[in-house]
Amino acid sequence: MDILINLGPAILIALIGFFLKQTGVFKRENGDFLLLLVFYVSLPAMIFDSFLNIQLDLKFIFLPVITIVVISSMYFISLIASRLLNLPRRTAGTFIIGTMILNNGFLFPFIYAMYGDEGMARILLFDFMNGFLAFSWVYFIACRYGDNENNRKILLKKLLLAPPAWSIIISIAMNLLGIKLPVVITNTFAILGEMTIPLIMLALGIYFSPRLIRPVPVLTAIFIRMGIGFVIGYTFSEALELEGLTRTVVLLGSSAPIGFNTLTFASLEKLDKEFAASLLSFSILAGIIYVSIFLALTG
Repeated sequence: MDILINLGPAILIALIGFFLKQTGVFKRENGDFLLLLVFYVSLPAMIFDSFLNIQLDLKFIFLPVITIVVISSMYFISLIASRLLNLPRRTAGTFIIGTMILNNGFLFPFIYAMYGDEGMARILLFDFMNGFLAFSWVYFIACRYGDNENNRKILLKKLLLAPPAWSIIISIAMNLLGIKLPVVITNTFAILGEMTIPLIMLALGIYFSPRLIRPVPVLTAIFIRMGIGFVIGYTFSEALELEGLTRTVVLLGSSAPIGFNTLTFASLEKLDKEFAASLLSFSILAGIIYVSIFLALTG
C-alpha cells in the first residue's frame, strides 16, 4: 500500500498527460518542450538542491565505483544485444542509453519511506556517479546516434554545454569546499527541482502508447537493465560482504528501472522517442512490482 501511495501522484500525472493528448489539448511537440524545460531548467536545479545538501562520507566511496561498473557493463552488453537484434540506428541508440541510465529517482520515495535520511544519503552517494555519467558519457552516446553523429564539433559543444553535467560538478565542488548559497537561491533551486518528475511524467503521458512497441527489444532492454543489473549488484554485495541498508541500496540501485532521461535524451537528439516511451513505461511497471516484492521481503 505504501508503494502505491508513493507512486500514485506520479502515475496520475502521466495519466493526465495521456488524457490531454487523447483529447487534443497536447500534441507530441508539447512533450518535446517539456523535456527541454527539464534538461535546461528543472533538472540542473534538482541536482544543485540534492548535492548541496548531501553528506559526502568517504567510507562509502565504493558506492559510486559500483555504479561505474554497472553502467559500463550495461553499455557493452546492450551494444552487443542491439546488434544481435538488428535494430535501426536511432532505435539502437535509445536501447543502449536506456539500459545505461539507472532510475534511482524512482527509488527515492521508497528508500526515504523505509529508511529515512540515512537511506537517502546512501542512495544519493550511489546515484551521483550515475548522474555524472548520464550527462557526460551517456548523453555523448545519444548525440552519436542522433542527427550529429559525424560532427565532432557539435558533439563536443553539446557535451560541454550540458547544464546537468556542470550542475553536478559545481554542486559537488561547493559541497566539498563548504560553500553556502543565499537562502533565496537554495529555495529557488528547491522549487524548480520539484518540477522535474511532474514534467517528465507529463511528457511520458504524452508519448505513451498502451501498445508495446517492439516487444522483444523492450523486454530485452528491461532484462539487461534490471535482471543483469541485479546480478552485478548481488556479486558486489557478496564480494564486499555488504549487509543491511548498504546492501539494500546496492541491490536496488543496480537493478533500478530504465531512467527517465532516456526519454529526455531521445527527444533532444531525435532518437526513437516512441520506443523510449515504451521502454520507460513498461520498465516502471516492472519496477513497481519488483520494488514492492523486494521491500516486502527485506524491509
